[in-house]
Amino acid sequence: MIVELPDIAAVERFGTQLAAMLHAGDVVALEGPLGAGKTTLARAVIAALGHPGEVPSPTFAILEVYAAPPLRLPLVHADFYRLDDPREVAELGLDDYREGAVLLAEWPANAGGFVDEPGCLSITLEFDGEGRRALVEPGAAWQGRGPWL
Repeated sequence: MIVELPDIAAVERFGTQLAAMLHAGDVVALEGPLGAGKTTLARAVIAALGHPGEVPSPTFAILEVYAAPPLRLPLVHADFYRLDDPREVAELGLDDYREGAVLLAEWPANAGGFVDEPGCLSITLEFDGEGRRALVEPGAAWQGRGPWL
């Protein structure tokens, strides 16, 4: 499915809608070129889940972990842009952080991808003239969640 995102406010609304549908164990795989809005969407999701402050980009730290509470669900925000080999994910201890948490994964292909997991929602952001669009592909566990899946 395609979700039109004509401006940043639309990206933030989409993130809020997405946050309302998340369950523990879900993966949201965010793909798209630099500047397409992956981190903006992730920040909107994290804020909608209850994070009260700023959300740093995990580009350099690779993983940012958010606890519940204050979030409705524990969440790991990962940016795998700097990984050279998917085997590096094991060194990060990602599996330990993911237990019972949502994973927001930017540049998921660099970590070996997550699309084979039933709880994976793949979102590819792309530029569309002045705005953006999201190409949304739900895994089996996402079928029937929300008005747009």
